[in-house]
Amino acid sequence: MDFPVSDALRRLPEQFFAGLVKKIEKLEKEGHDIIKLGQGNPDQPTPQHIVEKLKQASDNPAYHKYSPFRGFDFLKQAICDFYAREYDVELDPETEVAILSGAKTGLVEISQCLLNPGDLALLPDPGYPDYMSGIELAQARTSLLPLTAENDFLPDYEIISEKERQEAKLLFLNYPNNPTAATADQDFFDKTVALAKDHNICVLHDFAYGALGFDGEKPRSFLQSEGSKEVGIEMYTLSKTYNMAGWRIAFAVGNASVIESINLLQDHMYVSLPGVLQEAGAYALTADQTCVEELVHTYEARRDVFIDNLRSIGWDVPKPKGTFFVWLPVPGGYTSEEFANLLLEKAHVAVAPGNGFGEYGEGYVRAGLLDTEARLLEAVKRVEKLGIFSKA
Repeated sequence: MDFPVSDALRRLPEQFFAGLVKKIEKLEKEGHDIIKLGQGNPDQPTPQHIVEKLKQASDNPAYHKYSPFRGFDFLKQAICDFYAREYDVELDPETEVAILSGAKTGLVEISQCLLNPGDLALLPDPGYPDYMSGIELAQARTSLLPLTAENDFLPDYEIISEKERQEAKLLFLNYPNNPTAATADQDFFDKTVALAKDHNICVLHDFAYGALGFDGEKPRSFLQSEGSKEVGIEMYTLSKTYNMAGWRIAFAVGNASVIESINLLQDHMYVSLPGVLQEAGAYALTADQTCVEELVHTYEARRDVFIDNLRSIGWDVPKPKGTFFVWLPVPGGYTSEEFANLLLEKAHVAVAPGNGFGEYGEGYVRAGLLDTEARLLEAVKRVEKLGIFSKA
């Protein structure tokens, strides 16, 4: 007997990466060696000192019980210490911090917390597909903000109509940006705060790649702008900073009313994270950060090798300023999906077609710097053999 799914599930968009994974699995079963640059899954292990802390914490019988609904105080304090150290931002651990089971969870939850059916959310295009998942579950509407190379992949607030400014309840932002790898400066975040204040819009800044800035430039936190906590929150994950994607440790910080809404929703859905994960997460945030410096150096070295060699075969691509992604313009004569399929089927290099991130992602593919320099070089050689690009 089959039971029909709810209308809420019917509204959900198709999971973007599912089709790509199936294509890769099919080719691998046929015996092909696929260089997987399509997804955002860190390829390196969690630093050993964090793993050892987890092992030690597992012996604590207090963690064999339910965790406090809203998380242990020590993790919330560690988050506050982290923000004070890294961004000179002061937070109240009791009212301005919410523990999340991965940032993906929070990014979907925020729409359920703040949007009613018919409400308007402002959404970057291209952008992380799961922003839309939460909006659809809330039965809300969207207005898309194009991210274009001409505007350094920042939204142009001037194009937002007065009607949309008055109706908008929530604005999603993400810098360093997935998929474009762009970064944002203080001036942009200051303008964002002003827009949000003038029109009573809540800002959600997805800071998943906050640690990953290159060429000596440290990415800015939205909360570093004056007045930011009055108008919004930031979500941060340990997945990228500490190679802890599988651990599902993240948090939201900022506006106390929004943090309370997230906590209230989660009170009805979860009993927080396991205590062992919370202790390991607190340790990661407050222990020596050499591992993070080394990780940034690794990605920057991979970026330089990959981009320099792509340019050497005639593919004119910009160097990203942050994240572990590269936003690659598609050569003439191909759509994003056609070119991604060509790379996968003929070169056995998997990338993500840009149109999967939105209408304005058309004309690009996204590659991740998530393999060794040798494998990235091999990917370039395979692309060169296709004969699409010509050297200057």
